[in-house]
Parts: sequence; structure tokens; C-alpha cells
Amino acid sequence: MEYAEPMSVTVVGSIAFDAVQTPHGGRERMLGGAAVHFSLAASFFDEVRVVGPVGDDFGEPEYAVLHGRDVNTDDIEHVAGGKTFFWKGVYHENMNSRDTLETDLNVFEHFDPKLSQASKDCDVLFLANIFPALQLNVRKQCEQARFVALDSMDLWVNIAREALVAAISAVDCVILNDSEVALFTGEREVVAGARKIMEHGPSAMVVKLGKYGAALVTADESFWIPAFPVDFVTDPTGAGDSFAGGFVGCIAAHGGEATLETLKLAMAYGTAVASYNVEEFGTERVARLTGPEIVERVHELRSITAFETPEVALKA
Repeated sequence: MEYAEPMSVTVVGSIAFDAVQTPHGGRERMLGGAAVHFSLAASFFDEVRVVGPVGDDFGEPEYAVLHGRDVNTDDIEHVAGGKTFFWKGVYHENMNSRDTLETDLNVFEHFDPKLSQASKDCDVLFLANIFPALQLNVRKQCEQARFVALDSMDLWVNIAREALVAAISAVDCVILNDSEVALFTGEREVVAGARKIMEHGPSAMVVKLGKYGAALVTADESFWIPAFPVDFVTDPTGAGDSFAGGFVGCIAAHGGEATLETLKLAMAYGTAVASYNVEEFGTERVARLTGPEIVERVHELRSITAFETPEVALKA
């Protein structure tokens, strides 16, 4: 991959502790949150600054994971006397669906992002899943960002649609899963739904399809990539945010220029990072991941999806 001049990436979102149970085991307390998973993935491509709140229970072991990937944590807000966002869930046998057992917003409940000038001056911005009005506020503060992507969830579609539309209209790319696209648009087909969302302003949409991969949709084209066929899925938690980190990070590595070819390549890098994420619990695998491992898996993806197209004699 050819790298452009160094870019700075800012991500705003949740920093959390997760408790998960899957058919293959569990963890009672592990580092998580959208901003964490995104940061670790994006850190392979460029400088990353993470913005989010934590409580007194977030300490050196957690910072060490982020610092181990050279993630800049200067804008992590420590709320004295508070507790870090906590989520607990259980995955079903197919690993594509889960039940939330407990959600304690804690310091995240009153999160009002505070960005240093360095974070505001980012070249690339990722607005992880937070209240849409906050996403728009952050977007307005990062005036010089060359590429901005946004994630959201069904809750905001249901209770804050107008604010979500306003936020979507201010970004270049929206990343949602297929059920969120259907809920937002009423369209069951991925491409039709994605293009309906793009009518609000974004030039591209990424639709996450879980274990089936992801789709990239632009005004004129669509591109589909399968999930990498890992031997064993241990824990899907954070896979979507790891995908986003690889996707956005790759675009940052190309100077923030989201050409169609760069977007396609970014889909492959996002898929590769996410495939490592699911192999172990939480951040465990990505925290010790290496760049050459990611590149190797991108080449494998290319190999398993490429084929020659000679003519075949067909019956009339």
C-alpha cells in the first residue's frame, strides 16, 4: 500500500467495560467501547486521537492497551467519582444475534465531547455511535476534516430521527447495518435503502451484513465483500467498530481522498482487521495484531474473491 502524507484521525465515542458470554466462553470484565475498538484498528494506518469519558475504575492497564498501539489518549475525559460505561450481553449459537442483559451508561450518560485543538484539527473524523446532535456538534468543530464518517443505531432512528438526518447530511460516509438501513428507509433491499439515505448528502454508504460481510454503495456503483472465513469465531463484540477503524484508517492512509478504488480497498482492510477481532474476546487479539498479519489477510481476501472470466459456451 502506498501511504500519503501522515494524517491525523479523531474518533469520538464510547469507552467501556464489557461482560460477554458466547457459546465458547466469556469474560466478566474486558476493555471495550466503540471508540476503543475503532482506535486500535485505525492506529495501524495513522495517528489516532480518542475522545470519550471514563470513570475512576479506568486505570493504567486500560490505558496501556491504547498506548501499546500509540493511540493518543489526551482527550479521554476522566470524570472524578464516576464509573465507566458498562455493557453485558450474551450471544446465541449462531453468533449473529445477542441479548443485552445490562447497560449502565454511568459517565457516558451526560457525555458532552470536549475536543482539544489538536483533535479539532484532524484530517479524518469518525463519529461513533452517540446521540446525533452531539455528532453534529463535533462535526462542526472539525471544520478542516477531509473525510468524515458516522455510525449510528436503531435507537436514534426511533427517537431522534430529525437530529440523525441533520448529522448524516454533514458527513461523507454513513456506516450502518442492514436492519438499521431498513428501519431508517423502509427499504428491504440494501442498495435501494443505502441510496435513499445518501439523498441526505453523503457520497458513500457502508452497510454491515454481519457474518455475510459488507456492502459499499455510491451514487453509481455497489461493491460487496464477504466476511473473511475465520476458522473459529470466539466473540463478535467490537467487530463492527474494528471494521470501521480499518476502513476509515485506510482512507486516512490515502490522504483522506475517498476515491472509489480507495473505498474498495478500505473495505478489504476493514474486513481483515474485523476478522482478527472476532478470534478472541474483546480487544485481546487486535491489541497484539501486527501490520503484516493484516496485509496477509487482505491478500487472502483478494485471492478467495478473484476469478477469471473466459467465455463459457452456454445452451440457447
